[in-house]
Amino acid sequence: VQLQASGGGLVQAGGSLRLSCEASGTFISISNMGWYRQAPGQQREMVAIITSRYCTNYADFLKGRFTISRDNAKKMVYLQMNSLQPEDTAVYYCNADIRDRRGTWYAYWGQGTQVTVSS
Repeated sequence: VQLQASGGGLVQAGGSLRLSCEASGTFISISNMGWYRQAPGQQREMVAIITSRYCTNYADFLKGRFTISRDNAKKMVYLQMNSLQPEDTAVYYCNADIRDRRGTWYAYWGQGTQVTVSS
C-alpha cells in the first residue's frame, strides 16, 4: 500500500494550490484521510481530516482558507489551499487509515510535498 502526494510548489502570498494524494495497492478499505504539515524546526500538525462519509475537521488556524475533499472511487484525497500565506510554508503529508488484506488497520503516510509561499 502506498500514498502518493503531488501538487506542491512555489506560490506568491495570496495564491492557491491544490494538493492531491492517491492510495494504491491491494487493500480492503480506507477510513479517514487527511493532510498534515511540518514546517522546519516544528512538529508535524494536523491540517484537515475527512472521514469515509465526508465529515470534515479542520485546524483552527486555517480560518476557512483550505478545503479537504475525497473521491472514494479514485481512492484520492485533495486539499484546496486558497489565500496562502508565508506561514503556510511546510512539507505537506497525506495520511490514510487503511484496512489491509488481512483485515488489519494501519495508518499510512505519503512521501510529502513541499509548499513554499513567498511574501
